[in-house]
Amino acid sequence: MRTSRRPLLVTELFVGVVMMVPADSRAAQDKSTATNPDAAAGRFVAMHEAQVRPLEIALNLAWWQANTSGKDEDFAAKVEAQNRYDQALADRDRFASLKAIRQGKVKDPILSRQIDVLYRTYLEKQVDPELLKRITAKSNEIEKAFNVYRAKLADREIPDSQVRSILKESKDTAARQAVWESSKGVGKVVAADLEQLVFLRNEAARKLGFKDFHAMRLYLNEQDQDQVLKLFDQLDTLTREPFAAVKADIDQKLAAGYGIGIDELRPWHYHDPFFQESPAIFGTSLDKVFANGDILALCRKFYAGIGLPIDDVIARSDLFEKSGKSPHAFCTDIDRDGDVRVLANIVPNEYWMGTMLHELGHSVYSSKNIPRSLPYVLRTDAHILTTEGVAMMFERFSKSGEWLNKMGVSVPDTKAYSETGAKMRRSQLLIFSRWCQVMLRFEKELYADPGQDLNSLWWDLVEKYQLIKRPAGRDAPDYASKIHVITNPAYYHNYMMGQLFACQVHETIAREVLHSSDPPRAVYVDNLDVGEFMKRRVFSPGARLRWNELTKHATGQELNAKAFAAEFTAR
Repeated sequence: MRTSRRPLLVTELFVGVVMMVPADSRAAQDKSTATNPDAAAGRFVAMHEAQVRPLEIALNLAWWQANTSGKDEDFAAKVEAQNRYDQALADRDRFASLKAIRQGKVKDPILSRQIDVLYRTYLEKQVDPELLKRITAKSNEIEKAFNVYRAKLADREIPDSQVRSILKESKDTAARQAVWESSKGVGKVVAADLEQLVFLRNEAARKLGFKDFHAMRLYLNEQDQDQVLKLFDQLDTLTREPFAAVKADIDQKLAAGYGIGIDELRPWHYHDPFFQESPAIFGTSLDKVFANGDILALCRKFYAGIGLPIDDVIARSDLFEKSGKSPHAFCTDIDRDGDVRVLANIVPNEYWMGTMLHELGHSVYSSKNIPRSLPYVLRTDAHILTTEGVAMMFERFSKSGEWLNKMGVSVPDTKAYSETGAKMRRSQLLIFSRWCQVMLRFEKELYADPGQDLNSLWWDLVEKYQLIKRPAGRDAPDYASKIHVITNPAYYHNYMMGQLFACQVHETIAREVLHSSDPPRAVYVDNLDVGEFMKRRVFSPGARLRWNELTKHATGQELNAKAFAAEFTAR
């Protein structure tokens, strides 16, 4: 997640200067833009970096502080920071100049790309400042509720890691159901506020000429709603039958383990609150290997071995559970100048091994390795789907016994671990693909018609795409218990597109760098050529290339599902 900002005094100065530009001066500027668009573009970019970049950095720091502390005053400071940043981007005279520059013919490709990126950044804020403040306040209020909410077990609050542990290990259906329902309780806490937030977001989007917020978000991220839906329709066709077969096998094993019939299985039987992870039903536990291990040490060794060291990231990060802190995991680039951090809540198991490989994968695709020669506006990942893809590509190795052995980790039965890991990965790819279908289609319909019966819509989609039976008589806002709906709206489809990118880049590395005849099972340890490939083919363009251009630059092809299909059809 990225955002940012700067001090109040400078903001007041910036806004004051913008609002006080004389009419004759603005006319001169318009004439200059028309006669020399490259010079005008250069001036605008310089202004943005000098005056808005500090706002962005301050907002990122405030956001980090709020999520690591959970304190009321830190969340209030985050709201103030967001409002100042929004105010800087919302100035209409400034946006008019930017729009005029964009409509001109900027010849320099780097300047032209920066103007296009900035146009989308500023466009989102071209609504009533008071509306923006209301959106920020409401979103912040809900995010805070998520951060402090904890599920309960026998009237005792338990951390998210214990919820996951119970859902993975308990054979007591009643206990599983109680914990699952309690974990969903946050939905009831935030549902009314979420409804208000959706209406506010839609109001802002429609003022900018979009049919709703979902369509606007995709446009701002250089995507088209119809094209994304077409891709997901293709993925639905590609995955429907393989998923049904995997799900039938999972159901059989789960039912036998619980001593119940397959038709009695319900959402709380699937080891994950949303069935977005593969249940641990494959015979060999992957967690035991990490029970007494040092996940951070493994991550340090791995990333250093491929020429992408992360010691500085770990030194700045907040990595273990504590009261008030966000129970989730994320990576953030504070300043696009090397201050990259990870928030996590590490527990010694395979889930957190994969999570840390993932988040630290984000960290290496950041201003740590994107060339400082790129201008600030472009010194970031090409797209959210490409950074997710890089993180997913590295995450895969937590399920590989061969990778662990090469990393010096003792695995009692490497073959069994790898076979289990491969089955889990195949199941995971299919399960996650179907889960992303639910999220994409739910959010699209949420913003298209927020007044409909959202509880029923949610479970209709879960039953259709995940083949999970809804609990009889349940009428609760379970959709609202997924934090991404609040903090990362209209984002989840990028995880799936990122997985396509991950498989495609990994296949290219396996073929071109490792010369492997079996790309899905290829691993890389102590191979500096991998890091060089990533720097040259993925990281170096920054945001200079659009996401599909970068995919072609990295792999020779535009984004497609061929490498992804090879992964889940491999045996």
